[in-house]
Amino acid sequence: MAENNIGFQDYLKQEIDNTKGISVPVRAGFLRRILIRRTACKNLHPNPEDEFCSPTIGPNAQIISKYCKEFRRFGTKPSIEYTCEPLTVEKIRPSGYMILNGHHRWAAGIMTRQRSLPIQIVDLPMEEDIQRMLQASRNDRRVTLDLDEVVFRSEGEGPVEKLPFFLRLRYKQRLRLGIPALFRFLNNKGYDIWVYSAKYYSFRQIQALFMLYGTRVTGVVTGTAGKGRLVHERLKESVSEHYPTTIHIDAHGILKVDSRNRDYEEYTLNETGAQWSRQIMDLIEALDKNQSD
Repeated sequence: MAENNIGFQDYLKQEIDNTKGISVPVRAGFLRRILIRRTACKNLHPNPEDEFCSPTIGPNAQIISKYCKEFRRFGTKPSIEYTCEPLTVEKIRPSGYMILNGHHRWAAGIMTRQRSLPIQIVDLPMEEDIQRMLQASRNDRRVTLDLDEVVFRSEGEGPVEKLPFFLRLRYKQRLRLGIPALFRFLNNKGYDIWVYSAKYYSFRQIQALFMLYGTRVTGVVTGTAGKGRLVHERLKESVSEHYPTTIHIDAHGILKVDSRNRDYEEYTLNETGAQWSRQIMDLIEALDKNQSD
């Protein structure tokens, strides 16, 4: 294992050479995602597509040094006192896990000879998953929302939907108050719902979360700022062709786009809190009525 920055650079290059063009992501089973919370450092592999592995960008020595100091405080044994944020990873074949977020923590673990590191296993949507989502779509128009900027919010940011206590332990995200009612309204109006996030959420877990609230989403695309961005970009055109009409909803307005004539209409939302979803419903009702007249 590497003991310093120079040695780690050699180790990183070797790891990239060992996995690039060989490793492929595979589905991690539900029990694996739930039960496996740590793994040996030798089972973790850098993502060649991440800027951490880029020859022109590479690791940040100051960040690694900070994490090294934290690791040395607790030695090489797992400690309940150590609060290192888990590395976000995905299962890969032939073996181990690909790091999606947490390369600098991994580097510090390697350099301080940690036996294992905490991990969170996620399943990112693959190209074939998004194709299946399109095939399962029921409508020719859709609504899109950003999960972190619009759908999710902390309890300190405003009113949120409630879940039973035992489910809150499994699902950490809270929905903005009115999201389930808005989604049911959109489903009944003939809109497919697609949600996006730059973060690395397991798309199946996001689908399951909405089911708990008695609603459903057609498409879930996560990791759009990182590894999932390439899949998202490749499929953007086919998704647009599938849906001639798209309504983008954000916290302060909606944007209706007609891809056939490249026309758009923009509307501002004045309401917040409990009236936010009601105003969106009223606007979409009016848009649909104008279109049918």
